[in-house]
Amino acid sequence: MTTLGKLSFWYADIGLPTDRRAPLPGDTDCDVAIIGAGYTGLWAAYYLKQQDPGLRVTVLEKHFAGYGASGRNGGWLSGGFAWNQERYAQTSSPEAVRRMVAAMMGTVDEVIRVAEHEGIDADIRRCDELMVATNPAQLERLRAEAAHRTQWGEGERVFELDAEATRARINIPGALGAMGISGVARIQPAKLVRGLAQAVERLGVTIHEETEVTGIAAGHVTTNRGTVRAPIILRCTEGFTATLPGLDREWLPMNSAQIVTEPLSPEIWAQIGWDGHEILGDFDHTYCYCQRTREGRITVGARGIPYRFGSAIDRDGTPDAETVRRLTAILHRHFPAARQAKIDHAWCGVLGVPRDWCATVGLGADGIGWAGGYVGVGVSTSNLAGRTLAALALGTGGPLTTLPWVNRRPKAWEPEPLRWMGVRAMYRLYAMADRAEAAGGPPSRLAAWGNRLTGRG
Repeated sequence: MTTLGKLSFWYADIGLPTDRRAPLPGDTDCDVAIIGAGYTGLWAAYYLKQQDPGLRVTVLEKHFAGYGASGRNGGWLSGGFAWNQERYAQTSSPEAVRRMVAAMMGTVDEVIRVAEHEGIDADIRRCDELMVATNPAQLERLRAEAAHRTQWGEGERVFELDAEATRARINIPGALGAMGISGVARIQPAKLVRGLAQAVERLGVTIHEETEVTGIAAGHVTTNRGTVRAPIILRCTEGFTATLPGLDREWLPMNSAQIVTEPLSPEIWAQIGWDGHEILGDFDHTYCYCQRTREGRITVGARGIPYRFGSAIDRDGTPDAETVRRLTAILHRHFPAARQAKIDHAWCGVLGVPRDWCATVGLGADGIGWAGGYVGVGVSTSNLAGRTLAALALGTGGPLTTLPWVNRRPKAWEPEPLRWMGVRAMYRLYAMADRAEAAGGPPSRLAAWGNRLTGRG
């Protein structure tokens, strides 16, 4: 029987934490208070203590460190740029955006460096990323994407594969080609966030779990356990930001879901290939993301129910039956040799989406900082965000604090039911576009209409 929810397979792999860290014992003071013990908050804490070991840093977490997307994501350490470069350029310059692209690419080596230095075993494996096209419209989109990435500074790591070269790497039925990206890595997400939490504690950071933030104001954070007074407060809640008072329209909590197979036999792997363990996606508008795990399983992720009314959050990662069915259909379409494989686990989570689909990090004059809106590429982006927050909080300046996403404030999402209707309509148009293109049609305009509807394009 397939396990549903219980956060994710990644925790089934290593076990949920049994000894929770102590909640906030009451009112206290510190130099920097961080809300959220996921990748962003932990990276910020790590770099703060690296640069100023005497700093008093307190992290507040509603559940436990790594409860959210940091322990549920697809394990893509991609160093990629998932946002609209042209929008950043409009408020800065093309050269500044290319500096940001270069900084993002550098996160892969930086995360691996820290993991090695801190002894974090997160199943990290350097590899390539492959984005596969299975129809002519997708192939056209592939070539446009490769040219776009090259224009914005990724030319040295982007390459294209024809149908034969693609099948030599991984045998996906109907593959016409693939866009490859070098310099990426596969990880086990829960192992990374657990190891990072332990690393910051060794540096002297205090993490209080089971402590729910109920209010944020200049100089203090109120919780269900007491008040934390701090001149600097960093909000690092990403997809869970909508659960904080007054922030339900800040970033939309977009839902994503995954399944994982049982370990596959050598005979099945011989049919699939995938010997390079590349992180794998496709050029559907309703795209998927996959990895080959340490023990020879396949994970498949994609949007399930893309958005819940009222910015609602899932219950401990439990997906609905229709989402599991859709993910299983993707698995069978791309990997028919695994059709008989048992689905061991299915889960879901949320990621933060700003109204302009551009990630942001910043620190206000009131001492309250933020980072998030990663639109699904948070493994890499959170590291850059954490380093940037540390520099902003310490006032040290430097090149990271001048990148185009710093202090960017997009407008709020529309009130309900408008945002629910808009996101549902966008994904319905995406699905219609994918069906038309799969039938051999040209690139569909339906997806572009969906993008315009929600501000994505």
